[in-house]
Amino acid sequence: MAQNSFPSPISVNAEDLACERGGRPIFEGVSFSLSGGEVLAIIGPNGTGKSSLLRMIAGLLFPVAGSVTIKAGTQEEGFLHFLAYGDGLRSVFTVEENLKLWSRIYGGETGGEAIYDALEEVGLAHAMHLPARALSTGQRRRAGLARLVLSKRPVWLLDEPTSGLDRDGEAVLGGLMRTHLDAGGAIIAATHLTLPVPPTRTLELQ
Repeated sequence: MAQNSFPSPISVNAEDLACERGGRPIFEGVSFSLSGGEVLAIIGPNGTGKSSLLRMIAGLLFPVAGSVTIKAGTQEEGFLHFLAYGDGLRSVFTVEENLKLWSRIYGGETGGEAIYDALEEVGLAHAMHLPARALSTGQRRRAGLARLVLSKRPVWLLDEPTSGLDRDGEAVLGGLMRTHLDAGGAIIAATHLTLPVPPTRTLELQ
């Protein structure tokens, strides 16, 4: 699906971030900068704070020290789409109902045609009217990818985006990432697996 260009310039800058969990230091002195069209891969062993760093960038977790600045042209809000490791689907809702709910939260398209197109792009259009509880793990992950298509936000934060995806699913993710980057978007992904699109830069937490 063609993606309109995002407002520019897009930038994400973190300076000297520090994180604690239960009073125990997890990481400190973390800094990076990212521009539109770039991918940052956050890597490191379990427990080093990869997901915590994503939550910090998303504004869901306050740093002990440091700061994060995000810019997207003159846009003052609605920069980010945070796709967490959990799929965020309500089991009793249909796939369509779940996507409508998330699109309202992220200010994306909520019409049936837009949702069908997004699901078709991720290979899940046939499941549009199924309850989420009927989906496999890989299908639930694809439903999450459809959220990215609908939200049209310039900065993606992805937590273990390839987890639960088969080879075809990884190819779908790679296509979405390339389209997003070509439109000038930026991607930050926490992962312990290889991303389908090579990262522009890598940040290793230890």
